[in-house]
Amino acid sequence: MQSSTVFITLWLLLIVFSVLSPVTEAQPPTYRYHDCPNTTTFPINSTYQANRDTLLTSLSSNGSRGNGFYNTTAGRNPNTVYGLFLCRGDLSTSICQACVTFGSTDISQRCPVEIEAVVWYDECLLRYSDKNIFSAVAEEPAIILFNFQNISDQVRFDSQVQEVMSGTASQAANAAPGAKKFATREADANFTSSFRTLYTLAQCTPDLPTSDCDRCLRYVTGNLPRGRQGGRVLSPSCNVRYETYLFYNLNQTAVASPPPLVPAVSRGNGRRTWPIIVAIVVPIAASILVLLLACWVSKRRAKKYDAVQGGNAGYDITTVEALQYDFATIEAATNKFSDANKLGEGGFGEVYKGILPDQQVIAVKRLSRGSGQGDEEFKNEAVLVAKLQHRNLVRLLGFCLEREEKILVYEYVPNKSLDYFVFGIFHILFKYPF
Repeated sequence: MQSSTVFITLWLLLIVFSVLSPVTEAQPPTYRYHDCPNTTTFPINSTYQANRDTLLTSLSSNGSRGNGFYNTTAGRNPNTVYGLFLCRGDLSTSICQACVTFGSTDISQRCPVEIEAVVWYDECLLRYSDKNIFSAVAEEPAIILFNFQNISDQVRFDSQVQEVMSGTASQAANAAPGAKKFATREADANFTSSFRTLYTLAQCTPDLPTSDCDRCLRYVTGNLPRGRQGGRVLSPSCNVRYETYLFYNLNQTAVASPPPLVPAVSRGNGRRTWPIIVAIVVPIAASILVLLLACWVSKRRAKKYDAVQGGNAGYDITTVEALQYDFATIEAATNKFSDANKLGEGGFGEVYKGILPDQQVIAVKRLSRGSGQGDEEFKNEAVLVAKLQHRNLVRLLGFCLEREEKILVYEYVPNKSLDYFVFGIFHILFKYPF
């Protein structure tokens, strides 16, 4: 009787583990964006690269620190590398560790020879530089993500977002010395029957003085998208986010992993074992169902952010650097600007159809040398058009300013005429001034 009871217990536990294993299996963090200007690079196998790799290993080794933040250096001048990571304040040390471990490898692949870099995930950010970045506020590059679902009463909703976010930012900036500069808030929204609560989050790297954290949060809050049901702004030193659904842990405490399963088997009457089996298996099974439901809901909500380029979700970008493509990528996408890919030609240059490696179809506007547009004017145009994405008028994916080339990269719209890409941008800028 005892052996059969033990067998049943182990069999039930095996079922639980088989269901649980795909849920608790380590998943890579959700990548959002990275920035590593290619204007300053280091030689392969150089001292700086060795120090950079040492630093990333050190960050990964300290990913389980309780406060979710760590900064350190590697090497000596003139090849010193400064680095840090910051995990979202409501996540467990295990999730933080997993994000930092993944990011330490990922950032060196995305930025193989760049002297400075930053990468953002939903769960953490990693950053390194040849300059001292400790206790120094960095507001840019500022990356804006927004939910493509509009809001009905935009003015009132935007006002409420700013008001609630202002309080959240103040709470994060004024955290006690040594504590996480992290805060969340929820407020009644009551805009539609579909959502009634507004959720906000604000966070700084804890090495920032209160005044610098407050300044950084005010800056990114001022750049939040308008008229959207959700949005966030990511910068190297701070970040903010708001949604109409719960996207953080309400108690802001670490989400603990399930406790180890230790079956308790009675040495007495075998009948007493069944309540123990039920007491073990039922709560675990219920927890699994809740977790599966949470994952399903999370995936459903994540789809609200439309992809623009690669793995990045729903971007409007406020900085020039974040929009930049390299010439080789554009050349390959257009088959070296072949005549077969040419859509036409206007007064400002030629337009080509292209396909990026992720199968994104693009329209490439290649300005002629005699267009008379200077580098700064060209960059300003790129940034202004990026802002037009808020109005869904035009989708600029990026630009290229390399090898004396001036190239704008648009989302390809098959039903739009050539003059939409070549001339329409200027008409839009005059019609909708900023």
